[in-house]
Amino acid sequence: MLDANLKDQLKAYLEKVTHPLELVASLDDEDKSKELLSLLQEISGLSDKITLSTEGDNPRTPSFAITRPGEDTGVVFAGIPMGHEFTSLVLALLQVGGHPPKTSEDVLDQIRALDQELVFETYYSLSCQNCPDVVQALNLMAIFNPNIRHVAIDGALFQDEVENREIMSVPSIYLNGKPFDQGRMTLDQILAKVDTGAIEREAKKLSEKAAFDTLVIGGGPAGAAAAIYSARKGINTGIAAERFGGQVADTMGIENFISVSHTEGPKLVSALEEHVKDYEVDVMNLQRANSLKAADTEGGLHEVILASGATLKSKTLVLATGARWREMNVPGEQTYRNKGVAYCPHCDGPLFKGKHVAVIGGGNSGVEAAIDLAGIVRHVTLIEFMGEMRADAVLQKKLKSLPNVDIILNAQTTEVIGDGSRVNGLTYKDRTNDEIKHVALEGIFVQIGLVPNTEWLKDSPIEMSPRGEIIVDAHGMTSVPGIFAAGDVTTVPYKQIVIAMGEGAKASLGAFDYLIRL
Repeated sequence: MLDANLKDQLKAYLEKVTHPLELVASLDDEDKSKELLSLLQEISGLSDKITLSTEGDNPRTPSFAITRPGEDTGVVFAGIPMGHEFTSLVLALLQVGGHPPKTSEDVLDQIRALDQELVFETYYSLSCQNCPDVVQALNLMAIFNPNIRHVAIDGALFQDEVENREIMSVPSIYLNGKPFDQGRMTLDQILAKVDTGAIEREAKKLSEKAAFDTLVIGGGPAGAAAAIYSARKGINTGIAAERFGGQVADTMGIENFISVSHTEGPKLVSALEEHVKDYEVDVMNLQRANSLKAADTEGGLHEVILASGATLKSKTLVLATGARWREMNVPGEQTYRNKGVAYCPHCDGPLFKGKHVAVIGGGNSGVEAAIDLAGIVRHVTLIEFMGEMRADAVLQKKLKSLPNVDIILNAQTTEVIGDGSRVNGLTYKDRTNDEIKHVALEGIFVQIGLVPNTEWLKDSPIEMSPRGEIIVDAHGMTSVPGIFAAGDVTTVPYKQIVIAMGEGAKASLGAFDYLIRL
C-alpha cells in the first residue's frame, strides 16, 4: 500500500521509536481487512521494535490497536488510516513507542491529572482536513492517561454505525457513548471541556498580565502577520485568538498564495503558528473576545473582555477576527445543522456517498463544492439565487459537463425540510413566477459567502459599515485612535489570504507609528 518514497520516510520516522510496541489487528475475510493487514505488515517490517498480532477481538473489523507489550494504551483505529489520517497513525506509533510529543509539560500534566474514566470515539473521513487535529489530540490523551481510551472510526467504512447514530458531519466525537462535540477541536479545547476548572484558572492568569503595547485579536493570516510585524519592532506583543488559523483552517486547497503553487489550509495554519512562535509573542489561544472598552482618553489603555471573564489591556489593538460562513437564515437550517445541513464539502462529503445533495450558491466556492461532491454522491442540485452563476467561466464549464448535476437559477431557498432527525428536502421560491417548489434530497451544503465576526463590537464606538465590517483608513486605523483592524473583518475589498496578510502587517505598522508619536 505504501510507495517506496513513503516507506523510506516512515522508516526514518520509526527510528525514533525507543521501546517495543505491538499492532493488534482485528480482521475478517473481507477485502478491507486484507488491505489493512497488508498495511500493518509493511509497517511492522520497517522497524525491529514493532510486532504484529492478528489475534485482536475488537467487534469492529477491520481495526487495530497500538499497544505496548503487556500494556493497553487505549489507542485504536477502526478502518485504514490513510489520506489525512496517515499522519495521525505515524504520530501514534511514535508516541506509543516512547518518542516525546511536541506538547508542553503543563498540558501533559493536565492530561495526567484527569481522574475520570473517559472513552472517546471519533468518526472521521479520510478527506477531512479537520479530523486529524481531533484524532491526534485524543490519541495523545489516551497514551498519557490510562483512564482514557480513544477509537478513531472511518465513517465511510462503518456506514451502519453512521446511520444508526445519525452522523452527518465529521469529525463527530462521542464520550462514553454520548455525543460530545462536532467539528475541528484542538487538544486545548478538548481539555477545557472535560477539565471544568481549566477555564477559570486560565482566566485568572490572563487578567493578571501586564498591559501590552500591541494586542492582536484574531489568529488568522491577518492576525498572525500583525503579531509578527509588531514583535519585530521589539515591543510587548500579544495575540488572543478563538482558534489560531481561523477560517483558513477549514480551507482545503490554496492555489493563489504567491510563491507557493499549492498548499492546504491546515498546513498554512501550522506554518503561520510556527512563524509567530519565532518571536516573543504572547499567544493566547482558545480566547474569544466578548466586548471592547475603548480608552477614555487618547494614549490610555483599551480593554478587551474575553468570554472566559478575563480582561486584557493594551495601548493599541489590531482587530483581526475575520469572517465565517454565511448562513441561509431560513426555517430548519439550525434544526438540521450537522444533520444534513453542512458547510464543509471536503470534510462531510464522504458521508453522503450515493445520496442526493444540494449546494446553495453559484459563486466559486459553491461551484467548486458541487464539482467535488459530484464525484462522491449520486446527484448534485446546485441552487443559485441570481439568474446566472457568478463562478469563473472555467468552473462553470466543468460543472455543466458533469452528468449527475442539475442547476437551478433564480431560486430563493425558503426552508430546510426534515423528518425530525435528518434532512430530507428543501423548498425554494422560483423568482421568475413566485411559485414554491420542493426538492427531495438528503444533504445541503451551504456556500454563500462570508459574514464578518463583529457582533462583539456592537456596543463599542468603532464605526462599521451597513454589512458589519470595520471601517479603516489607509493605515488600518479605525474610527477610534489606537485601535486598528485588518483582514476579512474590515471593509477592505477582495477577501484573499495574501491581502489579509498585507493588511495585518500594515495595521501593526500603523499601530507602532501611533505608539511612537504619542
